[in-house]
Amino acid sequence: MSSSSLSKDSLNTLSTLSAGGQTYHYYSLPKAADTLGDLNRLPFSLKVLMENLLRNEDDTTVDRSHIDAMVQWLKDRSSDTEIQFRPARVLMQDFTGVPGVVDLAAMREAVKNAGKDPALINPLSPVDLVIDHSVMVDKYGNPSAFKENVAIEMERNQERYEFLRWGQQAFDNFRVVPPGTGICHQVNLEYLGKTVWQKEVDGKTIAYPDTLVGTDSHTTMINGLGILGWGVGGIEAEAAMLGQPVSMLIPEVIGFKITGKLREGITATDLVLTVTEMLRKKGVVGKFVEFYGDGLKDMPVADRATIANMAPEYGATCGFFPVDEQTINYMRLTGRDEALLELVENYAKAQGLWREPGHEPVYTDTLELDMGEVEASLAGPKRPQDRVALTNMKASFELLMETSEGPAESREAKLESEGGGTAVGAQSAYFEHPASQPLHMNGESTRLDPGAVVIAAITSCTNTSNPSVMMAAGLIAKKAVAKGLKTKPWVKTSLAPGSKVVTDYLKVAGLQDDMNQLGFNLVGYGCTTCIGNSGPLPDEVEKAITDGDLTVASVLSGNRNFEGRVHPLVKTNWLASPPLVVAYALAGNVRVDLTKDPLGADQDGNPVYLKDLWPSQAEIAEAVEKVKTDMFRKEYGEVFEGDDIWKSIKVPESKVYEWSDKSTYIQHPPFFEGMGEQPEAIDDITDANILALLGDSVTTDHISPAGSFKPDTPAGKYLQEHGVKPKDFNSYGSRRGNHEVMMRGTFANVRIRNEMLDGVEGGFTKFVPTGEQMAIYDAAMKYQEQGTPLVVIAGKEYGTGSSRDWAAKGTRLLGVKAVVAESYERIHRSNLIGMGVMPLQFPEGTDRKSLKLTGEETISIQGLSGEIKPGQTLTMTVKYKDGSTETCELKSRIDTANEAVYFQHGGILHYVVREMLKNA
Repeated sequence: MSSSSLSKDSLNTLSTLSAGGQTYHYYSLPKAADTLGDLNRLPFSLKVLMENLLRNEDDTTVDRSHIDAMVQWLKDRSSDTEIQFRPARVLMQDFTGVPGVVDLAAMREAVKNAGKDPALINPLSPVDLVIDHSVMVDKYGNPSAFKENVAIEMERNQERYEFLRWGQQAFDNFRVVPPGTGICHQVNLEYLGKTVWQKEVDGKTIAYPDTLVGTDSHTTMINGLGILGWGVGGIEAEAAMLGQPVSMLIPEVIGFKITGKLREGITATDLVLTVTEMLRKKGVVGKFVEFYGDGLKDMPVADRATIANMAPEYGATCGFFPVDEQTINYMRLTGRDEALLELVENYAKAQGLWREPGHEPVYTDTLELDMGEVEASLAGPKRPQDRVALTNMKASFELLMETSEGPAESREAKLESEGGGTAVGAQSAYFEHPASQPLHMNGESTRLDPGAVVIAAITSCTNTSNPSVMMAAGLIAKKAVAKGLKTKPWVKTSLAPGSKVVTDYLKVAGLQDDMNQLGFNLVGYGCTTCIGNSGPLPDEVEKAITDGDLTVASVLSGNRNFEGRVHPLVKTNWLASPPLVVAYALAGNVRVDLTKDPLGADQDGNPVYLKDLWPSQAEIAEAVEKVKTDMFRKEYGEVFEGDDIWKSIKVPESKVYEWSDKSTYIQHPPFFEGMGEQPEAIDDITDANILALLGDSVTTDHISPAGSFKPDTPAGKYLQEHGVKPKDFNSYGSRRGNHEVMMRGTFANVRIRNEMLDGVEGGFTKFVPTGEQMAIYDAAMKYQEQGTPLVVIAGKEYGTGSSRDWAAKGTRLLGVKAVVAESYERIHRSNLIGMGVMPLQFPEGTDRKSLKLTGEETISIQGLSGEIKPGQTLTMTVKYKDGSTETCELKSRIDTANEAVYFQHGGILHYVVREMLKNA
C-alpha cells in the first residue's frame, strides 16, 4: 500500500478527535476492540504496532490475518506471525549516513543506466541525518579545544560534508543537522521527536504514533519519550526510506516492573547499569522490553531515556516507556508547541496509550526492580553488562591484573566464575607495583601505574542528555576546585555533550568554569570517546604504557566499552556516571577505592574523600531548576543552520552524483555492477575455505572497526598509495563512503583473535594453500583470484554491538558466502541477509570445538540451490586435512519470508531497485 493512500480499514476504525482547535482523523484501537474484543491489556508497544497495521491495511502487505494475530498474542503471549511495520521516519548519523547516501547515489546511477529517471530513487519517508560521529578529541583541557576540534573536523571531512550537502539538495524529505550541533539521539529526544505524528492523506489530517528506525543501535533512546523506534542496519533503513516496510515477527514483550525510588547519592547511570545487568541475565535478545509500575510516576523522561538508550547493551530490540504526565512535562520543558502537547495527550488517552496508575498489561514474562536497592556502580572492563559495584571496583581490577598474568584458559575461567569480575580478588597495595613506569609531564616527574586512568570522558547521549547527572558532575568539580584538588597530569579529560543546551545550563548554574579548571573543557558536540574518537594520548603517556605493557583504564559516561574500542592502548574501559568520571580524574587510578581512599589533599594537606564532594539530591535538584525552556528554543531554533564553514561548502546541483576517482572518502560502490533484471540462481557452496575462525561475542567493532588505523595496515597502505599521509588517515568510520578502505578494514580490529593462528591479535589469517600468515584482506583477494568461496565460522553472539552495515558489506565484498555461528545479534543477522550473505546457525551441542575445526578444512553447504525458505535446514560437510569428512545440519537464520526474497535477489537494495524498475 502507498503510504499516501487511506487504509482499507475493514474494521471501520477511522475516527476523529480535536486538539489545538484542529480536527484529526485516526485509526481507533477502541473501535477495533468493538469487533476484536478487549485490546486494553496489550503491551503499549504492541498497541503502537497494532495501530500501524490498522492504518496500513491493504490486503497485500497487511491483511486481516495480521491484525487477528495481534489479538491472538494476548492469549499466547508470543507469536510466529510475520508483520510489515512502516515507521513514520528514519534517523541517521553520519558514519552510517554517508554510506547510506552513497548507496542511494549508486542506486540512482543504476536506474539511470537502465534508462529510467534517477529521481525514482528518493526518500518517501522523512529522513534526518545528524553529523555527530566525526569530531575527535584532538585538543583538550583548554578554552579553545572546541573551536580547534571543529576546525580540524571540517578540514578532515571536507569531501564527506560536500557529499552530504549534495544529498541534502538532491533528495526530497532529507534534512541534515550540521557538525558541532549535537548527538543524533539527543537531538531526536530534545527536538525531532513528536510522540504523535501527522500527515495529510486524501484531504484528511491523519494523526498516528511517532515511530522510526535509525541507523544507530541507540535509536532506542527515543523510547523514553513514548516513541517506538529501534536501530536497524543502514541497508534496512535505506529500504525503509524508499517505501519498503520493515519485516518483523510480532515480538515477545518482557515487562520490567519498576517500584520505589533511588536512594540519596545514587544516579540514573547506576540504575541503567543495574537494569542492563538484570536484563542480560534474563535474556531478551530479539524481544521488546516495556517498563511499567508505580516507580514510573516520578521518573523523569531524562532518566527513562538513559535506560531506553542502553537497550542494545541489554540485548533488547527496544526499551519502551508509555506516554504519561512526565512525557508532557518534558516536551513542554524542551519547547514543543502547546498544540502538539494537547494532541499528544488527547490522542494517547483516546487510544489507550496513556499510562494509568496501577494498569498492568499482559507480558510474555516479567521481572521487577525496587530502585531503592540500586547501588553506585560502574561496568567493565570490556562489556556494558558486567556491572561492578563501586565498593568492589579496586578488587575487581586487582583480580583482573592477577588473572591476566596466567594462561589464557585459566584467565577466562576465573573471570567467568566471578560473573563479570565483581568478586573480591587479590589485595595488592596500589602504590607498590613493579610494572610502574617513570613519567615526565608538564615539568613534573611522576610515574604511571597499572590501573592509571588515562582517559576520563564525559561523553555520549546516554548521560549528557540527563541534567541531573551533568549537574552532579559540575557540583563535584565546584567542590573539588574549592578544596584545591587537581586532575592527575596523565588523565586526558574531555566534555562532549550531545546538545548545546548542556553548555547553556552548566554556564547558568555557574559550574562550567569549575569543570574547565579540572580540564573538562568543551571539546565538541558529538559522540567522541564513546565511539572510539578519543584522539591520541600524550606522547609521554603512550610511551609509558608501551614500555611497561601497562594495563591502564578509561572511565567514560558512555554506553560501549568493548575491547579496543575506546583507544588501542587502553585495555580496560569502565562505564560510569559523569560525577564518577570527574572523581576518577581526580583519583587518577581505578585502584583507588573511592569509597575508602582519599581522592587527594586540600590546601591544608587534609585528605579529601568522595563523600566530601558528592552533592545531595537537594543540591542537584536546585541546579536542575536552572534548566529552562528558552535554552532549548534558542539552540534548536537554528539546528539546521551550521556555522560559516558549513554554509560556505560548494554544492553541485545534479540528480546523479559526479563521482571522482581522486576522492579517498567517496567512491562508487560495486554492489550494483552487472545487475540484471532478474536475480541469478543461487548455488550450493562447494569446497569453501575458512577465512576466519572466531570465538564468542565477536562484535561489529571487531568485524568493521570505526576507529583509527596504522600505516602498515591494508587500509593504511591503500591511502598512502593514493597520496594520503598517515596524519590525515582520519578513522575507518569517516571513510565508510569508500568501499576500498572499508574492505581492507573488515575483520581488522587490533583486538580480534582468529583461532586459525596461535596467540595472534589483529586482522590476520592463515592462507591455507601456502600456510602463510597474512592480513585477512590480502588472503581474501588471493582466494578471489583463485575463484575460491569463503565462509566465516564463529561462536555465540556473533555481530553484537553497533548496527554497523559495513560489517555485512565488507564481509560480502571479501567474498564470504556464509557465516556459521552459534547465535547472532539481531541487527547484524538482518544486515548479512540484506547484503546477500547467508547466516547459518549450529544446532545445540555442535560448534567449532566439537567439530575440532582448525581453519584448514574445506566447507560445503548443501540445500541453497533450491527454494530459499525461512528457517530451513541445510547440510554442512566438513572435509579435514586428512581427507576424512563429517556432516552436520545447520539452521538457516533467514527468519521471514521477506528476508528470503531479499536473499534471493542478492540483497535488499537489489530487490528495491529491481522493483522500482519493474514498476516505472
